[in-house]
Amino acid sequence: MVLSRRTFSALAGTTALGLTLSGSDGAFARASAPTGPAPKPPGADGTRHTVGFDKYSMLVDGRRVVLWSGEVHPFRLPSPSLWRDVLEKLRAHGYNTISVYVSWNYHSPAPGQYDFTGVRDLDLFLRTAAETGLYVILRPGPYINAEVDAGGFPGWLTATRGTARTSDPTYLSYVDEWLTAVNRIAARHLYTHGGGTIVLYQLENEYANNVTSPRGLDYMAHLYTKVRADGIDVPLFHNDKGRNGHWAPGTFDTGGESGRYLYGFDGYPSPFAPPPDWGYYGIGGTKGGSTASPETPGLLAEFGGGWFDPWGGVEFGGKGYAESARTRDAAYERRFYLTNLANGIKIHNVYMTFGGTSWGWLPAPVVYTSYDYGAALDEARRPTPKLVPMHQLGQLLHCVPDLAKLDRAPDVQVGASGGASGADAGITAYHLVNPDTKAHFHILRNDRTDDVLAAVPLAGVSVPVPVPGLDARLLATGLPLGRRTLRYSSAQPMMWLTAGRQDIAVFTGRKGEPTRTAVECASEPTVTVLEGEADHAYTSGALRVDAELGGLTRVLVEGGGTEAPLLLLLADDETSVRLWRHDTPSGPVLAYGPALLRTAALRDTTVHLTGDTVEAADLEVWGPRGMSDVVWNQGTLKARATTSGSLRAERRLPGVAAVHLPALGNWRFHSENPESDAEFDDSAWKVADRTSSYSTTPVPAGQPVLFADDYGFHYGDVWYRGRFEEAGAAGATESVSLSYVTGTQGLLMAWLDGKPLGTHRMPVPDKSTVRKGTWSATATFPVRYASGPHVLSVLVRRMQHDEDGAAKDTHKAARGLTAVTFAGASPAVTWRIQGQTAPDPVRGPLNHGGLYGERQGWHLPGFADSGWKAVDLPRAARGQGVAWYRTGFRLAISPGVDASIGLTLTDDPTRAYRVQIFLNGWNMGQYINDVGPQHTFVLPNGVLRTRGANTLALAVLSDGTTPAGPGEVKLTLMGSAAGGVPVTPVDSPGRAHARAS
Repeated sequence: MVLSRRTFSALAGTTALGLTLSGSDGAFARASAPTGPAPKPPGADGTRHTVGFDKYSMLVDGRRVVLWSGEVHPFRLPSPSLWRDVLEKLRAHGYNTISVYVSWNYHSPAPGQYDFTGVRDLDLFLRTAAETGLYVILRPGPYINAEVDAGGFPGWLTATRGTARTSDPTYLSYVDEWLTAVNRIAARHLYTHGGGTIVLYQLENEYANNVTSPRGLDYMAHLYTKVRADGIDVPLFHNDKGRNGHWAPGTFDTGGESGRYLYGFDGYPSPFAPPPDWGYYGIGGTKGGSTASPETPGLLAEFGGGWFDPWGGVEFGGKGYAESARTRDAAYERRFYLTNLANGIKIHNVYMTFGGTSWGWLPAPVVYTSYDYGAALDEARRPTPKLVPMHQLGQLLHCVPDLAKLDRAPDVQVGASGGASGADAGITAYHLVNPDTKAHFHILRNDRTDDVLAAVPLAGVSVPVPVPGLDARLLATGLPLGRRTLRYSSAQPMMWLTAGRQDIAVFTGRKGEPTRTAVECASEPTVTVLEGEADHAYTSGALRVDAELGGLTRVLVEGGGTEAPLLLLLADDETSVRLWRHDTPSGPVLAYGPALLRTAALRDTTVHLTGDTVEAADLEVWGPRGMSDVVWNQGTLKARATTSGSLRAERRLPGVAAVHLPALGNWRFHSENPESDAEFDDSAWKVADRTSSYSTTPVPAGQPVLFADDYGFHYGDVWYRGRFEEAGAAGATESVSLSYVTGTQGLLMAWLDGKPLGTHRMPVPDKSTVRKGTWSATATFPVRYASGPHVLSVLVRRMQHDEDGAAKDTHKAARGLTAVTFAGASPAVTWRIQGQTAPDPVRGPLNHGGLYGERQGWHLPGFADSGWKAVDLPRAARGQGVAWYRTGFRLAISPGVDASIGLTLTDDPTRAYRVQIFLNGWNMGQYINDVGPQHTFVLPNGVLRTRGANTLALAVLSDGTTPAGPGEVKLTLMGSAAGGVPVTPVDSPGRAHARAS
């Protein structure tokens, strides 16, 4: 709803309607602290720091700070150069913290083996976070869930004795190995020691089981003791799976420590219901969220920044992650995140903020390759509109330390236009006050679809405040704006800073909205409207400015009893995300114009800026006194001083140059699966003759263990070959039944003596099975054969291990064949099994599986395919089995252009086949043509050579029931910007085996 200035002014003169609304020692400095300046931006400065907390907030060096955090997983972006890109974007858009899972399976190919090199270089990632100025919340498990294979447990753990996620000594021995390895790195990056920026460390993950039994209590106590023994001295916490009060302080043995552990919980409320209260305005007690631990600050370890999508896409009606982003959009963020802030949440982590890609065999069964998640920064690293509220809120929390210490204040009376009031208008109001500064904050939430014009009593005046449908707004009164004080504003405050001789204050709202802002002045000031339109008047000791939001309105306020000028900037939402604050040792810098500001540094009188543009953009900079020159991305710009107290470049920054992508052609083809042939030599394969297993799947009576994990094959496809002779009368056998277990969308293909028997596949998940991670079935095929020796060949696409969210060892469910029986006869079968070869030293254990082509290196760029058959795409071949397609292409993306490129596959959706995609040997995901919903696969720069040659290999599995592709296969430009970060190929010399730990 966009109001005319006349309607707005008329409502401003009314009184509020009368409905009262409420919403449904050492490293650990724990003493409370008054409200004051926030701590300086963190870094690996070699200085010891104190990290503690009280009931209000975290305390860093005795100063209060709200941790405004985004979840990001380095293992979901296998290009270390791009970690900096993502982290710089998050920091620029208001985040001061990142939360990081460390996935055990990603680093451990075998017991006792831990690899932190190359794309697994955790040390490098943590260094980059510190260089970017971000605090780190580290979450190394041992179990992480995270929609990754086995919830992060390594594949080899599935075939070991011991019950996971309990005090079982065998399991704990492996856990201690893992924690020793990861904590050796983490200890170097603690903010308390000045080596990095880790300020919080998580024990376990959503451990909702065994909360009262010794198996659980002793387990948590063991983890606590182990982490402390490894030198981790920052506060510890656990994230409760919902607001249950599980693992709050005092519920398990912490070895006599107190005041060094926090209660945290996770929340993923439906976007279609009103935001829940779980703190100041909630039900209270152990089920009240943060009130389960009243002496520690509210900690939402995970709050929904989107949601994951399963194979088939039933979660979002087949629309994929675009629908996740739509249903959890910017308005959702304001409504839900501001409600959290009102409820005392001072450590707020958005899961996910950058989702990335579950490449290779990393994804858990419940998700496909993309882990975009509908996050604020999409899978291709592109900013989305969801970053607008995070940008605004993050800047506000950084500039306004009052928000780190809030108490609930008396409820206010709120009215609305049209005679409606309060709840009748769908408005929920929260009122909070800082007990030290007496600054007041009001959060208005509209849970209805219609826009509402609320009448809110602010500083004794009824102020009209537009609240859009299904949206929310934060208002402030009594807030310091440098050397002046805000009396009230109907716009949302975003930031203030001192630059040169003046203070600058920014307020935001929707384009077209009328706003009213009152700033206290002892006498009438001199007011100059520098840009845009604004009316102003001095009355009752305050300057009142009325302006309609559109672009950037600038109002300069001078005098009025205060020596320093105030530059009031009123920005609509779209404009607000082109205002960038960056703190330097010389003082803050504010830049306006480009699509992204990455860094700012002052050297003598020159400000050096780096960043990105998409469209051509102006550049304007405010900063400390004496600043006279501007450098942008190492290029000096002519700049002039403005009446706003800034430097403005005389020429616009150029936009991004065009990116041209080649068509993919010159394909070469080779059929595969020689394992199906009766004469294939399998003598080097492992004999499958075990009789017992640690799997949770029972071994069928009279059958050998056929489970792939028991023979060391933990990822990707697995082959079986069974040899037997006819038992009984010739031709008596009627059928063979093959029982098998896989993750979601697994399949089985069978051949007898080289002839196809058929394919069986697991069903596509529906709404009732969307969370099901282990699927079992029996495929029965008719057979007829003569007496003599026979070979039964079976290929199982096992998909991945189930997660263990309920702590029931569900990750140990079998994968692969489980039993084979014959009808009409009972031949004795001897089995051999083959899966993936040794882990790739560069790409890691999750990159490839057991297909013949993978074992022979057909996916690698150096493979000689000149003898393969030349073919064109699209293809329409029919037949059961595996086929490979390879091609090469060159890119020549201009230097200084960050192009995000994907591979798009499309075909007739009735064709039943799937494709494993390899780019330069890296397994970038799995496409299932007749299931979906994913069609475009992100090819991250570094894996993709944007200036040079690339090799693309596609392994196609088809069941023979329909013609199979590939259909159309093309490169897709997903976004581009001028700027970016330098990118090093991930497998270049010297990078594949970087520093080990």
